[in-house]
Amino acid sequence: MFFIFLAWSGTEIFLLSAMAYDRYAAICDPLHYVKKMNKGICVQLVSGTWAIGFFYALLNTVFVLRLHFCGLNQIHHFSCELPPLLHLSCIETLTNQVVLLTSIVILGTSSFFFTLISYIHIISTILRIRSAEGRHKAFSTCSSHLIVVGLFYLTGFIQYTKPSSVSSVVLNEMFSIQYSILTTMLNPIIYSLKNKEVKTA
Repeated sequence: MFFIFLAWSGTEIFLLSAMAYDRYAAICDPLHYVKKMNKGICVQLVSGTWAIGFFYALLNTVFVLRLHFCGLNQIHHFSCELPPLLHLSCIETLTNQVVLLTSIVILGTSSFFFTLISYIHIISTILRIRSAEGRHKAFSTCSSHLIVVGLFYLTGFIQYTKPSSVSSVVLNEMFSIQYSILTTMLNPIIYSLKNKEVKTA
């Protein structure tokens, strides 16, 4: 279960980056969108996100397997996240913390910067559109994805960077639910709001 949760989390982060590239292709180069986002490219993007998620989960799971747990064995979370799990270990967890931090920094920041660069190009393209209607149409194309990205990264960033002095079980659970469960559940709702049939209904 732990491996599945980590693989799903890693995949979700890079899927948001792949979707940012899709929005970039649609807004910045609409005439070549079909060529840039053909079936082969889409398969490669999805396969790549799953491969990265699998690697992230495998890397952290291997190091968790060497831990020993004794005494209290309840995590005050709705999902099996690594930081609370490390607190339950009876042995030193420095190696696990270094591996977790390194994998988050490398994978998380690379995904974040890929998404950020895509949106810098998107916003600069939107600002160059002369008509207000054209700018509105282009922005509405990426606004749903931007909301999901903002919710995901903001709550995840706050959860993992907040000082331990402001940490509480309720606050940790709320942030954990937001970036691990609610963002994924909101994806279909947020994206379907742009669907003409849904708007009509």
